[in-house]
This record gives sequence, C-alpha cells and structure tokens, in this order.
Amino acid sequence: MAKLIWDQSADKRYETGVDHVVLYTKNATTGYDKGVAWNGVTSISESPSGAEATAIYADNVKYLSLVGAEEFGATVEAYTYPDEFAKCDGSADISIGVKVTQQSRSSFAIAYRTLIGDENEGTEHGYKLHIIYGCLAAPSEKAYSSVNDSPEAITFSWTLTTTPVPVAGLKPTAHLIIDSTKVVAAKLTTIEDKLYGGTTDEPTILLPDEIKAIIDAT
Repeated sequence: MAKLIWDQSADKRYETGVDHVVLYTKNATTGYDKGVAWNGVTSISESPSGAEATAIYADNVKYLSLVGAEEFGATVEAYTYPDEFAKCDGSADISIGVKVTQQSRSSFAIAYRTLIGDENEGTEHGYKLHIIYGCLAAPSEKAYSSVNDSPEAITFSWTLTTTPVPVAGLKPTAHLIIDSTKVVAAKLTTIEDKLYGGTTDEPTILLPDEIKAIIDAT
C-alpha cells in the first residue's frame, strides 16, 4: 500500500487569470451568431446558487432532506465591450451612432480561459476553457467621474443569470469546463478552431453534446 505524500512539486497547482473571452449573441432564427472577441475583461466571477437542503420531519425525527435546484450565475467586469453586446445590455440603434436604452435584452453565451499553474511550469502548465450558455445581463450602474490628477478608467459590470442547455444522460447545465491538461491536444485544437474560428471555420458556439462528440470520436 502506498503512503500518502503531501507538497510534491507536481501537485502544487493553482488557478488564476482570465483571457480569450468570446461573445456569442443569440438570434431568433439560427441560434447563436458567430463569436466576436471581447477585449478588456478584467474578471469573471462564477456564482452558483441554490441546491440547498430542506429538512423534512416526520414522527418527531428527521425524515429526509430535499435538495432544491441549482442555479448558475456570473458577474463580468470589463473596461469595454464589443458593439455586438449592446443588444444584450438593452440598447438599440435608431440611427448611425445613436442608441437608445431600456430596450429588450438579448441572451448570449460567453467562452473564456482561466490558467492552471504549478510550481515547475508556472501558468504555462495548462488552462481551463469555460463556456457559459443562456446568459441574460441585468441592468447595472455606470459611474462616470471628472478627470483629475489621478485618472482612472471606469469599469463596467454585469450580473448574469442563465438558462441551462440539454446534456445527454445528465441534467441540463449552463456551465461547461474543458481541462487542457486532460484532453488530447488535437481534439482540443478542433474545439478551439470551432470556438475561436480557423482557416475554414467562423467562430461558433458548441453545445455540450457537440463537444463530447469531438472528444469521444476515435
């Protein structure tokens, strides 16, 4: 029997950073539009909620625990956003260069990477590729202030709620994670060529079952 060992260099892993953010807006006819790069994102906070146990009592003792449905939300903070996000933030064009707010909000999906580091390779060890489906952005505050001797760029922030998508054989989900350290490199490249675009592909969102089919293909 092997004895447990702690603090080996290869096991000292951590996660950090966010990059390669892609926005996929949704339309009423073909599903999601082609992806566009979202520059200036400073943080994405994942906020699952729900799944709380409710105790049920009978005969003066605890009979069972009922667990509620789990929700997935997120918060995106950025210095800017692509023009395509305007309709997701409740804006609409009435003329060239003129927008009005308080309009219907379109749903969307986002993809992004977080880095996996370890003691030996640092953040070059690998990354996790995240996809959040069925996002809806809530109205948020935008605070502008006078330029002074210590100027700061304002940060935009959006709180997201989600609607899950189907997963064959499992419960629907709004959040998918791909670990680059565990997926065959060639299959990961195929997935990224779809998500980010390639020589023959437009940037296209992939659903969980489509990603599974690529990874499981022989």
